[in-house]
Amino acid sequence: MSWADSSPGMQAGNLPINGHSQEEENPQYPRPWDQRKKIVVVGLGMVGIAFIEKMIKMDAKRREYDIVVIGEEPHLAYNRVGLTSFFQHRKVENLYLNQQEWYTKVPDGALNYHLNTRVTEIHPSNRVVSTSTGATVPYDILVLATGSDALLPRHTPGYDAKGVFVYRTIEDLQKLINFADTCKGSTGAVVGGGLLGLEAAKAMMDLETFGEVKLIERNRWVLSRQLDGDAGGMVVDLVRNLGLDVLLSKRVGRIEVDKNNAVKGVLFEDGEHMDCKCLMFAIGIKARDELARRSGIKCADRGGGIVVNPDLMTSEENVYAIGECASWESQTFGLIAPGIEMAEVLAFNLTQAKVHSSRKFKRPDLSTKLKLLGVEVASFGDFFADRDGPKDMPSRRHAAKKGEGISNGEAKVRNITNGPPPPPVKALTYKDPFKAVYKKYLFTLDGKYLLGGMMIGDTKDYVKLVPMVKNQKMLEVSPSEFIVGAKKDGDDDAADLTNDTQICSCHNVTKGDVVNVIKDGTCKSIGEVKSCTKAGTGCGGCMPLVQSIFNAEMKAMGTEVLNHLCPHFAYSRADLFNIIYVKKLKTFPEVIKECGKDGNSMGCEVCKPALGSILASLYNQHVMDKPLHGLQDTNDQFLANIQRNGTFSVIPRVAGGEITAEKLIVIGTVAKKFGLYCKITGGQRIDMFGAKKQDLIAIWTELVNGGMESGHAYAKSLRTVKSCVGTTWCRFGIGDSVGMAVRLEERYKSIRSPHKIKGGVSGCVRECAEAQNKDFGLIATEKGFNVFVGGNGGAKPRHSELLAKDVPPDDVVPILDRYLMFYIRTADRLQRTARWIEQLPGGIRYLREVVLEDKLGICAELEKQMNELVGTFFCEWTETINNPERRKAFQEFGNTNETQETVEKVEERGQSRPAYWPKESVTEDFRGTKWSSLSWQPMIESSKFVDGPSGSSTNVKRGDTQLAIFKIRGQWYATQQMCPHKRTFAMSQGLVGDDVATNQLWVSCPFHKRNFLLGGDEAGKCTNDPEVSMATFAVEEREDGWVYLKLPPVEELDERLGTSRWKVKQGEREEPFRKLDEKLKGLKGRKPFQASHLDGGMGAEGAVRTITAGGNGSIDW
Repeated sequence: MSWADSSPGMQAGNLPINGHSQEEENPQYPRPWDQRKKIVVVGLGMVGIAFIEKMIKMDAKRREYDIVVIGEEPHLAYNRVGLTSFFQHRKVENLYLNQQEWYTKVPDGALNYHLNTRVTEIHPSNRVVSTSTGATVPYDILVLATGSDALLPRHTPGYDAKGVFVYRTIEDLQKLINFADTCKGSTGAVVGGGLLGLEAAKAMMDLETFGEVKLIERNRWVLSRQLDGDAGGMVVDLVRNLGLDVLLSKRVGRIEVDKNNAVKGVLFEDGEHMDCKCLMFAIGIKARDELARRSGIKCADRGGGIVVNPDLMTSEENVYAIGECASWESQTFGLIAPGIEMAEVLAFNLTQAKVHSSRKFKRPDLSTKLKLLGVEVASFGDFFADRDGPKDMPSRRHAAKKGEGISNGEAKVRNITNGPPPPPVKALTYKDPFKAVYKKYLFTLDGKYLLGGMMIGDTKDYVKLVPMVKNQKMLEVSPSEFIVGAKKDGDDDAADLTNDTQICSCHNVTKGDVVNVIKDGTCKSIGEVKSCTKAGTGCGGCMPLVQSIFNAEMKAMGTEVLNHLCPHFAYSRADLFNIIYVKKLKTFPEVIKECGKDGNSMGCEVCKPALGSILASLYNQHVMDKPLHGLQDTNDQFLANIQRNGTFSVIPRVAGGEITAEKLIVIGTVAKKFGLYCKITGGQRIDMFGAKKQDLIAIWTELVNGGMESGHAYAKSLRTVKSCVGTTWCRFGIGDSVGMAVRLEERYKSIRSPHKIKGGVSGCVRECAEAQNKDFGLIATEKGFNVFVGGNGGAKPRHSELLAKDVPPDDVVPILDRYLMFYIRTADRLQRTARWIEQLPGGIRYLREVVLEDKLGICAELEKQMNELVGTFFCEWTETINNPERRKAFQEFGNTNETQETVEKVEERGQSRPAYWPKESVTEDFRGTKWSSLSWQPMIESSKFVDGPSGSSTNVKRGDTQLAIFKIRGQWYATQQMCPHKRTFAMSQGLVGDDVATNQLWVSCPFHKRNFLLGGDEAGKCTNDPEVSMATFAVEEREDGWVYLKLPPVEELDERLGTSRWKVKQGEREEPFRKLDEKLKGLKGRKPFQASHLDGGMGAEGAVRTITAGGNGSIDW
């Protein structure tokens, strides 16, 4: 999908909203009228108008240019390729590439045109052109698109007789029509059996005035420049069956005329004679370079044409030539495609090269696909590679080593004695004379690459094969499958998995386990499947597959599959987004009252974060503000990723992976000061692990003070836009990948979405940024960027799909604005873009229609909505640091400033990490504990709790035991702080849910979503893991302003629930690399060496001490 060909929403006069980079935010854009440069285009043909269209589109935001075009014909630009149709309707307007209204709708002053006017002279020194009307037109840039003239054989006697025509312009066709009426029933002939000749023959036949029409071709078959003998011979048979008499191997020696110099016949060089009254020549074209020659601009001596450089500039500065008049590497091109490519290269360089490397015109793709006289004909790639040898072989991974093979001298001897070796090409040919189908595909000798080919009759695979050749893509199937077809792959779901296939590695759940609980009626919802099988309750990576299995089985049983968000809502996430958006609901109570099954419900651990994300996506309020804070999962509650020992990780924003030495020093200083474990992330950021909750404020104060900001690694939002170095440094780069990545990350940072979003930008096809496995990815091309979407890693990796091709840098942002906002609006909860695109009706094709073609008419609204979000950006950590109320949340215990470690530290490779979790859960019956005695103990001031709609909670310490206290709608609850599943101490940070039907409340562990009941006879019971339970305690608020808990003696409580007893220690689980390390005899996988590889080197610690201490070896700031 080419962006240039598929973007009506981006045409001139319909500009994207704020779709520009920081450079375009500068007040100098758009340019005022008196600062714009003037481009004069000579020639209003197909290439000239293509250049104008592309200039207007690419210059729409900057408005650096105004264009004046001067056309020699009295008509607006028309479709020369479709000239044949003129004989049916006889209306020039039907051939116009743009109707007259288009020329008046372009931005004011951007385009002026002059028809029926010929440029007679160019004055490069004065930058002025003279016209046939006597006017002079100044220019800053001159573009010559003068095209070509049809060739006439002036050496052939009679070439100037009455009845001799060429097939080139509307005027040529008008002359033919008028003449044909004077010789009805006579014979008409066309000389030339190429593409133009067959078109001309059809035109003569469509006139229906000639008694018969003949085609004269000097070769043994037609279309000899596109087809081999077999294919060309088949075309001859087909067109003869359609009534065209084809004469092969014939050359015109003389045109015979009567006394009035009118054509009466043709004498061929072999002596044969043919009667005819009308003769049309379609034997080639000649570049129109006479204007350039008169002005001293260099032109090719042989073959003609205005000589151009790869950037299409002529020998005169600021004078360019494009289309059939241009001679590139001593070649001119008579096809429209190379001319359009030239127009695009020049328009791109004039408008986009400021933010992208400039493009060069390269060897064009001469592939053609036409319907000639009703016959489908196509040739693509290097279609004569077997005859002439391949022009450009695909690059090989391993080149031959020096000295291998035969010497040059030996090769010459072999060529003399045996003849030259055959081309390194193999052909695969299919010929069906009954259906008139011919296919010939050319491959490398190993069958790994397709080089080119030709097709007659059946050309439907043309669009698929051309990019394979153009991109030199290694084939994934055998060559024979291009002819006989491939086996149909299975659908991309779990249908092809056997029941013993493991789908959840965390809990060793097989597909059969899930299928059985659905079929026997045990589980009727995805939540029940998770509870019964534990699938999806570990890392959660298997949930998309579990969901697919659930949907497939329910559908097979004839049961309706609902995608309701949770039991509290009879709506999907997308439905709720739209309701909240339309009704402008801004708090959870408003949403539950308007949309919930029970307006008084508290929700649950599923719907609260989802609704918190929707509200953030719409209004971008701080997630720690009171109405929203209770909806957040632990990560968002504390703006950091909780780790398995209850500490948090800290990741500052490093946009595009670009960071200064000063900021590296800031990060290093913070990590050293707070003893944090450091690791480079896959998204090119620095992750610091082991931050205690109570230290987060201090850590982020130092980071923000050092010029850094939140990286939002804790949120379901944009994580990073990874980049290679691109043209910033790389010698292979063709696009500024770092600059684009920084702009995109800065634009979309902090925006909440259904799931995390990752981006990537690669500066060339080497793809070092791995952009094709990201939610959105860009790969620089010579024309701009290819935009890929819907890729991701994870449990079910997916390669991204091409959304738009060759997008100019200026247009990247509006496309991504639309794509991301459409995803945020319509995706399900925790649904990555990969699964979302798979479930769209029509997949990527539908997405293109919505985003590029504005099928739903919502593109302007999507851009506006994204702009509003971008405009409300703030750094969440900066706002938290500056807000005393938000700072209160960062305390380990509500009743003391003490701290406790819950997982033992292990020193490894110069850093400390938490010991591994034990494999088994703690299955002791905490809920059924019998205490020797219980007494009321004051624990914490009640003023530290807020009776909000989501409740509030905190962790308290008594002796060595940690306890969680909850206040929910005026009621008090207390439990142990430790979740027995993995011995994590975070229950007070869990989200509370309710079931209105049973009047039960539960708290969900933030680590692995084990749900424990809070009140009633079953308090402490785990509803989705019967192996574990928790101790609960009576609690009450008293008039003295304190919250009291009914607890056993301290010693008894500590013996049962003390942190020291349940602290995870090294050695509880076998080290995973113990046997490997014994075998390698290394230091944790590293080869042993001293502090430094240098003799007497200080090593990392010694060097840091020297640098920070000052003096010799320190940094001179």
